[in-house]
Amino acid sequence: MPACVPAHTAKSARTERSHPPHSPPRRPRRLRLAGADLSASVAVFLIALPLSLGIALATGAPLRAGLVAAAVGGLVAGRLGGSPLQVSGPAAGLTVVTADLIQRYGWRTTCAVTVLAGLAQLALGCLRVARGALAVSPAVVHGMLAGIGVTIAVAQVHIVLGGSPQSSVLDNLRALPAQLTGLDPAALAVSALTLAVLLTWPRLPGRAGRLLGRVPAALVAVTAATAVASLTGLVLPRVDLPSWRSHALAGLPQGPVLGLVAAALGTTLVCSVQSLLGAVAVDKLVAGRAGPTARAGRSDLDRELLGQGAANVVSGALGGLPVAGVAVRSTANVRAGAVSRNSTMLHGVLVVIAALLMVPVLEFVPLASLAALVMAVGIQMVSPHHIRTVTRHQEVPVYAATALGVAALGVLQGVALGIAVAVAVALRRLTRTRITHEERKGFHHVHVRGQLTFLAVPRLSRALHLVPPGAAVVVRLDGSFMDHAAYEALQDWQRTHTAQGGSVELTGRRTGVRIAEPAAPDGARCRCRPWTPWRNHQCGNAAPAPGDRGHRLAHGIRAFQHSTAPRVREELARLAREGQRPSQLFLTCADSRLVTSMITSSGPGDLFVVRNVGNLVPPPGQGDDDSVAAAVEYAVDVLEVRSITVCGHSGCGAMQALLASGPDFASDTDSGSGHTRTPLGRWLRHGLPSLERMADDGRPGPRPAGRPPADEVERLCLTNVVQQLEHLRAHDSVARALREGALELHGMYFHVGEAEAYLLTGADGEETFTRVEATETPQATAPSLTLSDTSGTLSEKTFQE
Repeated sequence: MPACVPAHTAKSARTERSHPPHSPPRRPRRLRLAGADLSASVAVFLIALPLSLGIALATGAPLRAGLVAAAVGGLVAGRLGGSPLQVSGPAAGLTVVTADLIQRYGWRTTCAVTVLAGLAQLALGCLRVARGALAVSPAVVHGMLAGIGVTIAVAQVHIVLGGSPQSSVLDNLRALPAQLTGLDPAALAVSALTLAVLLTWPRLPGRAGRLLGRVPAALVAVTAATAVASLTGLVLPRVDLPSWRSHALAGLPQGPVLGLVAAALGTTLVCSVQSLLGAVAVDKLVAGRAGPTARAGRSDLDRELLGQGAANVVSGALGGLPVAGVAVRSTANVRAGAVSRNSTMLHGVLVVIAALLMVPVLEFVPLASLAALVMAVGIQMVSPHHIRTVTRHQEVPVYAATALGVAALGVLQGVALGIAVAVAVALRRLTRTRITHEERKGFHHVHVRGQLTFLAVPRLSRALHLVPPGAAVVVRLDGSFMDHAAYEALQDWQRTHTAQGGSVELTGRRTGVRIAEPAAPDGARCRCRPWTPWRNHQCGNAAPAPGDRGHRLAHGIRAFQHSTAPRVREELARLAREGQRPSQLFLTCADSRLVTSMITSSGPGDLFVVRNVGNLVPPPGQGDDDSVAAAVEYAVDVLEVRSITVCGHSGCGAMQALLASGPDFASDTDSGSGHTRTPLGRWLRHGLPSLERMADDGRPGPRPAGRPPADEVERLCLTNVVQQLEHLRAHDSVARALREGALELHGMYFHVGEAEAYLLTGADGEETFTRVEATETPQATAPSLTLSDTSGTLSEKTFQE
């Protein structure tokens, strides 16, 4: 089987071969078109139509080429691609590359280059290198998009003013003063109207604004400008769509071989990176949207690369623009509720129908309106949020070099320059180490900022030898890397200084605790690094020193103040100003092994957490402890949480105590002793209904999906979650919110030993805890990115940096 055959195709082939030869023929699969897919396809079509014409205008290609690319992107990439909900077509990010190709080699050779780029994408998809393409620095990607955006905006300014763009950014800037003196008032008025509608349409107030906002701003802006221009009789250049009989197809490439190869590689680079990052972003949008879960699975990036390659081959051969994933159309598709690739394909069908039947209508559209639309796209590609992000990560030189290089030299040259600067910045960070020594309150402090490599060993030795023998020293290492040479130098000095009667404490920036030797045995090595930034827990075999137990909390606090507090201070300040608005109440056990923020991937302000022994919810009016009832009432009536989750866990000590004592908890005194029960005993009586529920033979009892409970303790832990949800429903505030449809109740079980989470499903008597399937987090392997195409963007809030 060829290496580039998608896995699902191979599986289908194996299934067909294994089908018995004498079995009845299978019925052909019927195409099922969901209503959500139909409405989403219309929304995407209304955005794609004006944008496709505008991007074709910006590149200098025949306007029909934009429609060809939009149709092929919807039909071919939509059917074959690995991201079912991503919408492909002519993209603003390809404008600069395509315009340069047309100017150098002509339109038919540009189509041939598009075919070659598609073949290169097919080859890359066969090699399964799609995931590796996402290793490009986010600063380089953002800089590339910003440079392309500047180039687009500066070129379209000339058409907005009634003129024609020049061949490069510098030429356009030099010609701008002359263009301003000879501007066309009619073109400027139409462009200004288009931009005004683009800006104001999404911001219309009230209920009417929300309803009208469902119509794409780009379509409304172009329609309004066309109507005004037609009604007022303005004389303007308009869309010209000649007969399809005169449509130019791809020809044999003509030009220098190296130039054509470089052009194909540049087109491949931009198409692939934009499509793959767009697929990752679409996965985030789908995972974060409310409502019914889409049938579409997570994107297969290698298949997506194959689909994009096939689309470029077809588009180039038919005389269309290069094809790539388009952010704003994909965003509209997801937000419109699309659940399968049918919406993307149907949008392509609608584009074909428009290209064949709507030509007389499209020829009323002024070119100045399309130019204003594309200029707005270019401006949005220079994202202030991206600039703030690269500034925070100290990657402004990489971003600026890439953006300026793309604008002044071209996409390939600009990206190469950005990568070179990124490598230089990385090497500088690796070699730049600042080492200081000072004495405060009788302690000598040696502070190392940066990575500690063999290049910094001489400076480290000089600083350490400034410490007099027998002194108390604190060596703080603010870096994430220390090579063997530096480690040996530091350890040799520590042994010598300690032998001379001195004391040495090694601390790290992120841990705030003594740094362990990196070559610790496997049994003592901390296994928790992948999920936690704090490591002052008792993970290994080594116990803390007798004098260190009281300082463990202080170490952790100092580490928080130094490294974590600066990162969360801005968000906590916002929460302090606005108050807490958590989305749900999370009620769980006080067991120290349950880290709620880790299990739920939540942060400050997300959860209102109540913890007690056994995750118990006393029924109303039972007992003297109203703390849980007060928390529930406050969460539902004051904070207006939308859901309450009761979370139990494996190996719960409270459930083990209930099983061991049984009904004895029902009395206020110990059997035969007459002694009053302890507070713990009185509290655990609220778990007796769970014990009775488990003992009821008429109930099958909850269980994990696919297996019986491991033992009686796990069975009681699961039963207890179900029982406490019943107790919750008895509280007035909860019952009222449930009747009004303002609240949902959820059950959850966390298996500590397996680090697996289970969610409660099923009705009364058939409760099942279903394991939550792990999904690969795209942001762990890909840079976060917001690709802007026009009035909509892929929300940056859905991404993790």
